[in-house]
Amino acid sequence: MDFLGVVYSLLAFIVAIGVLVTIHEYGHFWVARKMGVKVLRFSVGFGKPIWLRRAGPDQTEYVIASIPFGGYVKMLDEREGEVEAHELHRAFNRKSVWRRIAIVAAGPAFNFLFAILAYYLMFMAGVGGIKPLVGEISNPSPAYSAGIQYRDLILSINGIEIPSWEKARFTMLQEAVDTDQLIIKVQGEDLQIREKVIDVSGLELLKSDQIDLLRDLGISSWRPDIPPIIAEVMPDGAALEAGLEAEDKILALDGVTIVNAQQWVGLIRDNPGKTMLLRVLRGDSEIEFGLTPRSRSEDGETFGFIGVRTRIEVPDDIRREMTVVERHGPVDGLLESLDKTWRTTWLTLRVLGKLVTGEASLRNLSGPITIAHYAGITARIGLEPFLGFLAIISISLGVLNLLPVPMLDGGHLFYYFIEVFKGSPVSEQTEIIGQKIGILLLFCLMSIAIYNDLLRLVE
Repeated sequence: MDFLGVVYSLLAFIVAIGVLVTIHEYGHFWVARKMGVKVLRFSVGFGKPIWLRRAGPDQTEYVIASIPFGGYVKMLDEREGEVEAHELHRAFNRKSVWRRIAIVAAGPAFNFLFAILAYYLMFMAGVGGIKPLVGEISNPSPAYSAGIQYRDLILSINGIEIPSWEKARFTMLQEAVDTDQLIIKVQGEDLQIREKVIDVSGLELLKSDQIDLLRDLGISSWRPDIPPIIAEVMPDGAALEAGLEAEDKILALDGVTIVNAQQWVGLIRDNPGKTMLLRVLRGDSEIEFGLTPRSRSEDGETFGFIGVRTRIEVPDDIRREMTVVERHGPVDGLLESLDKTWRTTWLTLRVLGKLVTGEASLRNLSGPITIAHYAGITARIGLEPFLGFLAIISISLGVLNLLPVPMLDGGHLFYYFIEVFKGSPVSEQTEIIGQKIGILLLFCLMSIAIYNDLLRLVE
């Protein structure tokens, strides 16, 4: 990624985190005030304030701090300082346990509400996608064994209607995590509708850090037979060394006529270290030269790569035929956004559970670098993808904060529910021990996530 790309991703990341932290903390803030608690400070970020304003009858401090990785709401509390007698009724610790539960739970709840709102706006405006038309099927593969065929149109997966590849991928992953089979209703080229059952019990979906369920199932999305065009040549790669340039149209490789991008990528991947004769169209002239893909190893697999980004100039009639827009009315849009938020939340919980039991690889954990990378990508594409990205991250923050880990909202809620059954608060010593455990757990979690980020950068 170039310098401007890094800056763009960083800015998109700061905007994303700023929005989501503000929403989370506003949940605590708003409910605290409704419950009669005095709020001393509302801070987006940690560390030294770079902007501060006092407002309201309580002269609450509204702060934007220098470290944008979180935030907090500071409330009047006897455990954190002396409280004047006339304000004791407004101290957080003096409120009933159910009011404290409501205040603490409000932060994650607002994250989920934001995701519902984001999805609702997207479904009302219309979510663009590509028709789920099946391309080449790998043999052998679970999809081939199930009888999925070239140019089958996917209509539903386990009873869930599928309008686009985006929803197909998400639904396949969620259902495969929960069940051992995918019941896929397809419409063939003969217009007949059939049900195919794909056995996914043998797939280790979450053991790799690069989850590609379509690849594991042996399914590819249909692409028109149009030779790819080089959009960008990466520095210090095999393509640059061979003489490839942007706007070169790929015609043939090692005597094989290239008819689409999948064929082009497949030949490159299958021939690491082998010098092949490449023929391209540059302007009005055909040029031939040798190309030797370099080797790269990942998850025990060695494949070739040359360092290019390709594009396909799809004719307008094919583009119109393959483009779908998922749009809903006010009521259906709300129901769909609730369903999407719930499904994403459940998938997140299932993956976390498999991480704990060892059924999923810790390489699936992502940290701030990966999040910033995808923030930049989605922001470049447009408002709709960026809004969808914010919804996913907001759900993740909501789920993470509800985990029963001291230092997180879920840890505090855990103590409060103990208080409900016990009839009295947990001891201060218990809270101190819990905080130390929580700090250690969060440090380990963040260390693994950042380590994974750095590995992805160098691989």
